[in-house]
Amino acid sequence: MLMTMKVSTLQKTLRSPPYSLPTVTLSLDDIYLTHADQVALAQSHPENPLIQHRGQPSTHDLPLGQKVFQSLRANQPTAIPQYDKSAFAGQGDRVPESQWEVVNQDGEPKIKAVIFEGWCVGFRPLDDEVLKQKWEDAVKQRQDATSKYDGRLGYVKFEDVKAINDALRDYDALTNSLDAFIHIDAENSRFVYDWRQEQERTLIAAKGTGMTVEQVNHFVDGYYPSYELFTETLRNGVFRPTDGSADAEWRDRQLRTLWG
Repeated sequence: MLMTMKVSTLQKTLRSPPYSLPTVTLSLDDIYLTHADQVALAQSHPENPLIQHRGQPSTHDLPLGQKVFQSLRANQPTAIPQYDKSAFAGQGDRVPESQWEVVNQDGEPKIKAVIFEGWCVGFRPLDDEVLKQKWEDAVKQRQDATSKYDGRLGYVKFEDVKAINDALRDYDALTNSLDAFIHIDAENSRFVYDWRQEQERTLIAAKGTGMTVEQVNHFVDGYYPSYELFTETLRNGVFRPTDGSADAEWRDRQLRTLWG
């Protein structure tokens, strides 16, 4: 709900004077795999709990996203994908293409600003050694009786986490195409459980169907490990050079806002 409000406000601002920019919003959620493809993905990896439902890297149709980006950059008529999270009792499915909004049609102002939003937009894959260390640290915290560990990373197998990290490498193509990045950060990453519950209540009110409280918590459990793994790099800078160069120009391209 918070993300939706912020994106809506930004889009309205860009479309209004003094900017008056033709603007379109594309959500990472809108390029989720179709329900059938998500089911097939889950069935092909039955031992990996992280991809049994939509959410994690590997559950998105990246070629579709890249096709949309390329079409928008070329000022071509572009159909903007849509995803219905209420379909299949909250499992979700892509809306038929015949119902997608089409922008850049003949006689229309060409899109000048694209807002691309999503919970893991900007996440960067980790080196295998760093990934292994973060996972081992989480497991140790979970096993420590004196620890107050409340994450999920320590409960999953390393090979399952590595599968997500490997899939994330293919997302760099989308991330690298961004001109600027706004990071809506949480003072406590556990807040995402409350935010997702609020989002589901809004969805049920609008659509009449959705997930139960328990199903939402289980849903968030499935992607929460990525917050533990990739948030640090996100905070350090999405565009930060990885070659050790002193180039600081990237700092002007990222803004972080903190929510408590």
